[in-house]
Amino acid sequence: MGGAHHHHGSEHSHAHGPGHSHAHGHAHGHGGASHGTAFAIAVLLNAGFVVAEAAASFVSGSAALLADAGHNLGDVLSLLLAWGASVLAARPPSAGFTYGLKSSSILAAIANAALLWVALGAVLIETLRRFWQPEQVNGWQMMAVAAIGIGINLASALLFARGRKSDLNLRAAFQHLMADAVVSASVVFAGLAIMLTGQDWIDPLASLIITVGLAWGSWDLLKDAVKMGLLAVPGHIDEAAVRQFLESRPGVDAVHDMHIWPMSTTETAFTAHLVMPGAAPGDAFLQAISHELEGRFGIHHATIQIEQASTDCTLHAGSPGGHGH
Repeated sequence: MGGAHHHHGSEHSHAHGPGHSHAHGHAHGHGGASHGTAFAIAVLLNAGFVVAEAAASFVSGSAALLADAGHNLGDVLSLLLAWGASVLAARPPSAGFTYGLKSSSILAAIANAALLWVALGAVLIETLRRFWQPEQVNGWQMMAVAAIGIGINLASALLFARGRKSDLNLRAAFQHLMADAVVSASVVFAGLAIMLTGQDWIDPLASLIITVGLAWGSWDLLKDAVKMGLLAVPGHIDEAAVRQFLESRPGVDAVHDMHIWPMSTTETAFTAHLVMPGAAPGDAFLQAISHELEGRFGIHHATIQIEQASTDCTLHAGSPGGHGH
């Protein structure tokens, strides 16, 4: 097509050329590294606790402790996945993976949610069995172990408190850990209730409530992750507003083939064709647009193609399908 310019977003928007793109990649690697220690500490703390809690659930006879241990195990797996994804996402692009391995963070989020549901299913089966075959429960042991769990989960959650606003993966880790603290607290109360009343059925009931609550809570995470996997427009970006912004640029007649999709849990990619009859915009025009897309909409990787009204393109833009896809 006549004067088609291909342009790539943030790397060139400051006109530093290759040097800037190197710094861009480097900054991401650094972010991943600083979270690495947080992941390592959280994984070790939680893995140790899962083993202790599972053992304690057999000693004390508590299904609620087992439910808590099941959830904590889900946590350890999800932390490992999120950690792996953040490391992979920081890798520079290669000839085989031109986007790098950024979307591994999306796959990890999907796998996480799925694994959590598997763990919940296992605990649910054990809980229902306890209703039919109640066991003697030691409320005091239950409370002591669950109380330690509250501390461990809160301490681990704090490690991710800062990064959670910008990254779905870290948000998932943070949410899991906070939910765990709440779950451990409910086990403490169940233990107290058993000590005061001597009713052992309180234990499987607590376990059941925990399991259902966790399934309910993780549904949003599963939904968000699957949407990302299907390359939906990220939730914080208004597609219509982006289209309107581009159409209002001087000299732009029509916008078509506009696509907005997540490259990872933190970065967004974008392509569009602008029909600009008669105008021959230079690099400055494209740089300005990329800069605006980044500042205004949080789109980091924009590729924009300019079409000077050759007949097939104008027809394409004017046809009913032209705006839609």
